[in-house]
Amino acid sequence: MEHFVQWFRQAGPYINAHRGKTFVVQFGGAAVDSDGFSSLIHDLALLNALGVRLVLAHGARPQVEQRLREAGRELRYVNGLRLTDLDDLRYVKQAVGRVRIRIEALLSMGVANSPMHGARLRVVSGNLITARPLGVREGVDYRFTGEVRRIDDRAIRLWLDQNAIVLLSPLGYSPTGEIFNLSAEDVATATAMALRADKLLVLSESPALRGGDGRPIRELSPSDVERLLASRDDLGEESTRHLGQALQACRAGVRRIHLLERSVEGALLLELFTRDGIGTLITSDIYEGLRPATIDDIGGILALIQPLEDDGTLVRRSRERLEMEIERFSLLERDGAIIGCMALYPFPEEHIGELACVAMHPNYRNSGRAESLLRFIERRAREQGLQRLFVLTTRAAHWFQERGFEPAEVTELPVRKLVFYNWQRRSKVFVKPL
Repeated sequence: MEHFVQWFRQAGPYINAHRGKTFVVQFGGAAVDSDGFSSLIHDLALLNALGVRLVLAHGARPQVEQRLREAGRELRYVNGLRLTDLDDLRYVKQAVGRVRIRIEALLSMGVANSPMHGARLRVVSGNLITARPLGVREGVDYRFTGEVRRIDDRAIRLWLDQNAIVLLSPLGYSPTGEIFNLSAEDVATATAMALRADKLLVLSESPALRGGDGRPIRELSPSDVERLLASRDDLGEESTRHLGQALQACRAGVRRIHLLERSVEGALLLELFTRDGIGTLITSDIYEGLRPATIDDIGGILALIQPLEDDGTLVRRSRERLEMEIERFSLLERDGAIIGCMALYPFPEEHIGELACVAMHPNYRNSGRAESLLRFIERRAREQGLQRLFVLTTRAAHWFQERGFEPAEVTELPVRKLVFYNWQRRSKVFVKPL
């Protein structure tokens, strides 16, 4: 019981943060056929109840393949894309239609004593995707295999404004009335880009991404993704495909893309409502515009922190001290101006680091930028082998507590820091595990 209460309290900030946001959720046909699909539907219903605007993009590859085999048709793939002729298209439509109907039926459940009781979900779909043929590529005619040409984002937004869940199938329609077989990845990515979605959540059948040391990869920037794709040949076809679509979406303005292992029970909820999540986050928010400070930044840092030093929020730092410690600082800049800074002072013998000189320009507070800077610092701390962060503060206790810092005693400070603790200032101590 206590564990549930603690978890629910920790989830509170995320519930508020996600309310009113637009999420595109992508899952494949294997998810629809799995034993845990009902649980995924329940989790989606919960997100809708919490005020998240949901667009679902489903696949149907295993169902299509099964239907083609039953009809005695040959399965033909080139470069990971199915060749679809006119006869194949008939069976593709049948399989996709059955998958869509099953999803709609599960989203319509309202049985008493079930997680869906009282949900009253409205699910809409339709000709929201305009498609075009892939055409002939490298001498191969893909016939009725197509790609997204346009997403009717205006219609989707109207439905989302009415609290409906929008369901998109991997079929698109041309202005001449033709139907094309699409990939779920293409549909989900194009939709997230057209809507400028807050998140694209991809439920993958592949295991979670891991680094060379075997540890899960939790965060990647677009440049990190490029390096990963160039240096790793063991990622697998699906993971490579999903990383490619994440890179495309991120560069087109989708703020955050989450790659999740679909087989993990409650993967969506664990990713969205816990501090560390369970998937891999690809975003430019965390890194782009964030960088280590250099000696040339001294004047900008002084201008930023002076008002906070004057009102007693920060301990005063001289120019000479800043010059000596500049390598400890990380900055957030906008149009060449420094709008935020934080410093990291490691105590490697105790595997802990101090977060210090936390400052954000007043015009950019409460915008999520300080959180991005904090995550950047946390990543630098982990790279240095640190396991915890601590901070001393007199006025920002709540801000740090809301971001995972827990109260601690002064006596828990590293020995070298405890010697210089200012007992007259009486700063409160907070610690966060990494």
